[in-house]
Amino acid sequence: MSWSVCMVILAYLLGSLSFAVIVSRAMGLADPRSYGSGNPGATNVLRSGSKKAAIATLLLDALKGYAGVLAAALAGFGPGTVALAGLAAFLGHLYPVFFRFQGGKGVATAAGVLLALSPLLGGACLAVWLAVAFATKYSSLAAIVTAVAAPVIDTLAWGPTLRTAAIAAMSALLVWRHRVNISRLLAGTESRLGSKAAPVPDHDTRNPSA
Repeated sequence: MSWSVCMVILAYLLGSLSFAVIVSRAMGLADPRSYGSGNPGATNVLRSGSKKAAIATLLLDALKGYAGVLAAALAGFGPGTVALAGLAAFLGHLYPVFFRFQGGKGVATAAGVLLALSPLLGGACLAVWLAVAFATKYSSLAAIVTAVAAPVIDTLAWGPTLRTAAIAAMSALLVWRHRVNISRLLAGTESRLGSKAAPVPDHDTRNPSA
């Protein structure tokens, strides 16, 4: 097994740490997979009523994506391996080996990966997310628009590279993980930022990505 493969696996394992669940347990809160959207992510943790838990989840989820890329870069790996490490950390969040492969949607982790790959790209994507979120109050819509914009911005600013391919893969997966949100947005039933928690139907409990 090559060192590059080992690095990618380590990044995946780091991404597999579901901080929404870990932080909620540490703070004595309900499992985020049991209320709201059922998604183990910062937005759903916010529905618990604990802003501290939501902020901690957001920062830690972003940090693990950032750390996966940074570790590969500091270890001296090439751009291809660095980009794959970022993608692996993102996949770890979506399909965490430590949590029966039932993870979140990856918005914060993707943001950390993008910031580590390119602070300018990460900043531009953050600006897109904030603009859409503040204008619509829909976190899911902001994530979807940003996911579509990320590879486009990267290509227009720096040209197509291996990094662009990794970003495009993350974007496609992120949109896919929001497929139920897209249906709810079209139906006008999607929850807005700051909405209160509600029990999760059985099918959502079994499929936290919904």
